[in-house]
Amino acid sequence: MSLPALLRNRLRLPVVGSPLFIISNPDLVIAQCKSGIVGSFPSLNARPKELFEEWLIRITTELAEHDRLHPGEPSAPFAVNQIVHKSNDRLDHDLALCVKYKVPIVITSLGARPEVNDAVHSYGGLVFHDVINNTFAKKAIEKGADGLIAVACGAGGHAGIQSPFALIQEIREWFDGPLLLSGSIATGRSILAARAMGADLAYIGSAFIATREANAVDDYKQMIVESSAEDIVYSSLFTGVSGNYLKESVRRNGLNPDDLPSGNVEAMNFGSNKPVKAWKEIWGCGQGIAAIKTVHAVDDLVKRFKQEYADALVVLAT
Repeated sequence: MSLPALLRNRLRLPVVGSPLFIISNPDLVIAQCKSGIVGSFPSLNARPKELFEEWLIRITTELAEHDRLHPGEPSAPFAVNQIVHKSNDRLDHDLALCVKYKVPIVITSLGARPEVNDAVHSYGGLVFHDVINNTFAKKAIEKGADGLIAVACGAGGHAGIQSPFALIQEIREWFDGPLLLSGSIATGRSILAARAMGADLAYIGSAFIATREANAVDDYKQMIVESSAEDIVYSSLFTGVSGNYLKESVRRNGLNPDDLPSGNVEAMNFGSNKPVKAWKEIWGCGQGIAAIKTVHAVDDLVKRFKQEYADALVVLAT
């Protein structure tokens, strides 16, 4: 297992902050990258679409200035998430801007499309595709993805149902490229465990919702602080694709989280012109949140991860 040169010497902790719909913004991404982990955001978070270019300009400019002032601790590269599902009517526009600004890493979701991979490869960028099983993993690599994000049971938002042990094991039987693991990772110990399991990087989302930089309302952040794995419900109702959500946010919208009907995947919509109730009112979250006890600044959270990671290494060596 080896990381591409783009990542090998730029990370101070083997972590990618996952793109969080609505929540990830330039403040969060810049803070993550400056702290030494990959920061990312969905292009669809920039609305209207003209805002996407403004975000790219700000992120690239501020990170370049940080690197100039801190040559010994340069920022980590950033990533943009592209939803390649047919309902995303912004894909061509947003992909063209990724090419224009040479976005270092593009994370693709809900479909694998060779033309998207080719566009990113045209300037030397990397494509990581998120998958929930081994079959999808093989299709993604066949269509040109450089790396995989194994979204295992317990991950926030759209998540799979397979154990991370099973999913990583099956992928590693045939794939020796960059492999990220998502699912209930919220401590430095679990970051180290992901690497021991066979992943190169941990893919962390929910812990970063409860940060000062995140574009989440205070009630959302506080609900994460007060919740644990028992407070998560797995349902396809809200987008048509099964995902993990905070039960209390479901209750607040007049629904019984213990008796939810199934959703219809055909009703999924990631276009720029229609409202999406999921994420804005029904709050996505993974099962690892019992480790989140307070709302931190991103830098403080990453420092905590680093210390826990180092402590875990010492314990394993004794």
